[in-house]
Amino acid sequence: MFIIETRDIIKKYGALTAVSGVSLQIEAGECFGLLGPNGAGKTTLVKMIIAVAPITSGQALVAGMDVTRKPRQIKALIGVVPQEENLDPDFSVLKNLLVFSRYFDIPSAEAKRRALVNLELFELAGRQKSKIRELSGGMKRRLLIARGLINQPRILVLDEPSVGLDPQTKHMVWQKLNSLKQQGTTLLLTTQNMDEAAVLCDRLAIMNEGRIVALGSPKSLIAEYGGKQIIQAKTDSASKGLVEAELKRQGFYWQEMGETIYIIQPDSAGFTGLLSEKLAVVSQRIPTLEDVFLRLTGRSLTE
Repeated sequence: MFIIETRDIIKKYGALTAVSGVSLQIEAGECFGLLGPNGAGKTTLVKMIIAVAPITSGQALVAGMDVTRKPRQIKALIGVVPQEENLDPDFSVLKNLLVFSRYFDIPSAEAKRRALVNLELFELAGRQKSKIRELSGGMKRRLLIARGLINQPRILVLDEPSVGLDPQTKHMVWQKLNSLKQQGTTLLLTTQNMDEAAVLCDRLAIMNEGRIVALGSPKSLIAEYGGKQIIQAKTDSASKGLVEAELKRQGFYWQEMGETIYIIQPDSAGFTGLLSEKLAVVSQRIPTLEDVFLRLTGRSLTE
């Protein structure tokens, strides 16, 4: 049995279809990532899975339970870490966790024990009496994750977990999340950070315009869509049309960014004929998840 499963799930807002027939199966204990440009439907899909947004049609199951029929039971199994910081500024670090624990009817002594364990896990034990305004952005992010774990969830949902973090804090957060996964917690994250997805995720779904356009491990997606290498090249304006026609004729995939053409080379063979004459190769590199993302969505991450 999959811990999360969606079956042809659809979400409409009037005439707008935000999620269009998405079917997913997520295994217990894996880290599953949802990638996509802004407006792709990632957040809407997650909201339906965690029973905070109604489903227009289709079905979503969490731990075998239908989210429409058993939302309270499902919410008890899930911890949520939002992208926006929503800690209570009037409470101390520790009290933020203790007050939040009341939503799950956790006895006060047990809540305090869990809170202290979580603060220790995210290296905040020395800050338990601090006010929220006294914390750095990285500390607040770590506290949000600690809060999301207070109910000892089977599933931890994270929206852009490392957004705004400095490199050192980001890697610390990734290490802690990997540790949680090794302990059996299922991680479901939305992200636009390709490095984060590559480091954390066992599998990824790339979404665009409400649909899943690719699904697989980071390595398999790069192998399938990234080609042998990425060639960065330039050509003069007079030859541009001829070059693009020849790239199309030979079956290359490419994207223009300013005066530069980024070409996915599917094999080890080099350019021949017109392409070798008219293209000036600037650099060559191995493909990344971001190249896959751009190819499948046709959009940059910041659009």
